[in-house]
Amino acid sequence: MNPLRWSYRVSFFVGFLICIGLLGFALFAEYQWGLEPCPLCIFQRIGFMVMAVFFLFGAIHGPRAGGRWFYTGFVLLGALFGIVVAARHLWIMSLPADQVPACGPNLAYMFDAFPFQKALKMVFTGSGECAKIQPLLGLPIPLWALLWFVLLSILAIRASLQRATPRLRL
Repeated sequence: MNPLRWSYRVSFFVGFLICIGLLGFALFAEYQWGLEPCPLCIFQRIGFMVMAVFFLFGAIHGPRAGGRWFYTGFVLLGALFGIVVAARHLWIMSLPADQVPACGPNLAYMFDAFPFQKALKMVFTGSGECAKIQPLLGLPIPLWALLWFVLLSILAIRASLQRATPRLRL
């Protein structure tokens, strides 16, 4: 089956399945391999969750013409959020060891103990655990996430640009 000929609904359902698969892999890596997620990793998961929700809604609804861009817009917002977070994560990983921020509190503590804006600032400042990422197939996990955000964005845009097949009227 040629992916370039998939309908809007099939493309969005595949996007949903990919997002769920990536989130499932993240949970597997956390609980089976013991890879504790840093705050930036958790924010990347949120990006995939947003994308998964709107991929699913788009697949179920299957809108025509301009309505497709409603769901694609929200998918792209989730992807943009994820791309920004993954890029920030990769930047922190690229810092020399003496410039990496010290390890900080976990995400739950930050949102309990600090105002929302300060907690967000602390998350995006990064911490020592954000720089300690084990590679997967030779690439760091935030780079894999960045690649998936871009690929899923392309899938959503391609699906929305595809001509709608006419419905039979009885």
